[in-house]
Amino acid sequence: AEKENISVVGVDIGGATTDIFSVFQKQFNRTVSANLGMSYSICNVLAESDLKNVLRWVPFDIDEKELTNRIGNKMIRPTTVPQSLEELVIEQAIAREALRLSFIQHKAFAVNLKGVQKERTISDAFEQTDSGESLVDMMELDLMVGSGGVLSHAPRREQSARMLIDSFLPEGITQLAVDSIFMMPQLGVMANIEKEELAEDARNAAIEVFEKDCLIRLGTCLAPVGNAKPGAIVLIVELTLPNGDIQKHEIKFGDIVRIEVPYEPIKAKLTPGKGMDIGAGKNESIETTIYGGVVGIILDGRGRPMGISTDPKQRISDLSKWSKAVNEYPELKV
Repeated sequence: AEKENISVVGVDIGGATTDIFSVFQKQFNRTVSANLGMSYSICNVLAESDLKNVLRWVPFDIDEKELTNRIGNKMIRPTTVPQSLEELVIEQAIAREALRLSFIQHKAFAVNLKGVQKERTISDAFEQTDSGESLVDMMELDLMVGSGGVLSHAPRREQSARMLIDSFLPEGITQLAVDSIFMMPQLGVMANIEKEELAEDARNAAIEVFEKDCLIRLGTCLAPVGNAKPGAIVLIVELTLPNGDIQKHEIKFGDIVRIEVPYEPIKAKLTPGKGMDIGAGKNESIETTIYGGVVGIILDGRGRPMGISTDPKQRISDLSKWSKAVNEYPELKV
């Protein structure tokens, strides 16, 4: 954030807790969501999010009792990993809810205090009565970095990208990445060595390792804010690739489109649909430079805020369509 003068959100989802870090308006915030994790705390995620919220991310028909039993088995044997594609899909559905709940808590704590400095209690943070507005502005967010086994070691990078997008619902233009080797904490310490004769070299070395070995650039998510009628065009994207090729894509409301391009600078003209905002205000176009990645550019036309159908058949149809669009679970048969 400091080096590139950008706003960043980082998340580390573990077995027992989920940590979220952010830098907005040059202010650093960290929250630890105890009891929201993927193994020892997995039943707490179910209890806090409600079974229906977990089910809404599962792209096939499953009995609620069976889902509860599978989650209970994970709690009893917390170190096991998914043995089938169905188990993997269910685990990643739970991860979406753990991340979503943790981010709600983070936004409640990351606030500007009004007036004189004062000490906040947990109840103040959750009530948000007089402590100011949250610093977290998703339209301002430039980079989101995921860490933790379920994100860093997902069998396919497309799955990591989808989990980050579905959980955090980025708005406008947001780069996505994952920490591939769990070295961000160590590199952070290394970058802050205080001995004068070592400080600059250590910082430069830490940044180099971070960018070349640690960070896997997934790509960029383009998500117009607003809602529209089904089938309405919410975003028109014109891309000029480094080789001079020009691509034009129209995204309709409710659709996801993936454009496979590597991590390289791409000139983009983004024109939002009627009543939509891609970062410059409603109906305002943007010309900027965006980057691809191992997943590429994901055009998310599902609107913000995003809704998922409560009708089981429609939900499964939508989830299957979105997964197929980014090639998330190519072997999954629904």
